[in-house]
Amino acid sequence: MTQEQNLQQVQKAKHVSPFVYKLFYGAFVAISVYFLLFTDDFMSGVSSLGIALIFDPFDQKIRWNNRPLYQKAWLFVHVFIVIVLFIYGVWIK
Repeated sequence: MTQEQNLQQVQKAKHVSPFVYKLFYGAFVAISVYFLLFTDDFMSGVSSLGIALIFDPFDQKIRWNNRPLYQKAWLFVHVFIVIVLFIYGVWIK
């Protein structure tokens, strides 16, 4: 097996459907909402919301500079909410 064939097999193995990323993103957001609203474990909700960012719900093949403004805004707002909730959980709660 040549190096090029090996590289192609690795790239095929790494390919994950974009639906899977959206599913995990939605699942972690739902888990965080559950923790934030229905339990006393506030920081678990914040951490789950932060982990949701790992699973970018948009097309990950598109570079950041080429993404539409609404996608960038959505991700920035998500990060902002996580930071605000984290600060609230550490200092106030």
